[in-house]
Amino acid sequence: MSHFPPQAGMDDDGPNEVFAELNSRPLGGWGLAQIAAGTGLAVYAMWVGVLQPGFRKVPLKLQVPYIPASKTQVHNVMALLRGRQGSLVDLGSGDGRIVLEAHQHGFSPAVGYELNPWLVRLSRFHAWRAGHREEVSYRREDLWKVDLTKCKNVTVFLAPSVLSLLQEKLQAELPDDALVVAGRFPLPDWKPCRIEGHGVDRAWAYNMHAQRQQALKKNNTHSDRDIEQTREEGSS
Repeated sequence: MSHFPPQAGMDDDGPNEVFAELNSRPLGGWGLAQIAAGTGLAVYAMWVGVLQPGFRKVPLKLQVPYIPASKTQVHNVMALLRGRQGSLVDLGSGDGRIVLEAHQHGFSPAVGYELNPWLVRLSRFHAWRAGHREEVSYRREDLWKVDLTKCKNVTVFLAPSVLSLLQEKLQAELPDDALVVAGRFPLPDWKPCRIEGHGVDRAWAYNMHAQRQQALKKNNTHSDRDIEQTREEGSS
């Protein structure tokens, strides 16, 4: 298991490098089949633009393409959640595999929020096939409207443009003892407490109490600089 801070060069992958790795990685027949099923039999673009008025209201930069999480990505997320318990929420839950895996690791309730109705149906099918249909929950809801004030464990597999905005919601709503785990892309302005995996399979864990302490320290530093600058300007 890797711990923060990583060795030099370990955490240099930015969004462009990760996107390049995603594009170069073959999905395989099953991956393509799941994308097709999860996006309405390969008419995702048509569904977004024509068939689903609700989704058309979502700004383009907040729309996230569906890419199934690999087994390694799921493993890394669960490794970062090891030792945790209680409820778990997956924001933008896709085909539901993170929620299902979390339930099998003892998290309860385990809930996934996903706006795409085809993916919600696919998630419920996976839960039914695994024999856990009654134990997990998949809800077709806008993640921006989900109340996170009582969430202890949060997982996200979202694009960088979404994560930069999601930070504000997490900061405002999550309790101090919450843990956030981001897969595939890190939260751009937060400092992870632990990192697991490499490349596109990497996952980052963020302790909310530590994050708030860091934010407070940063704000105090900025305030001290402003006061010092004001004094210098007044004496000149």
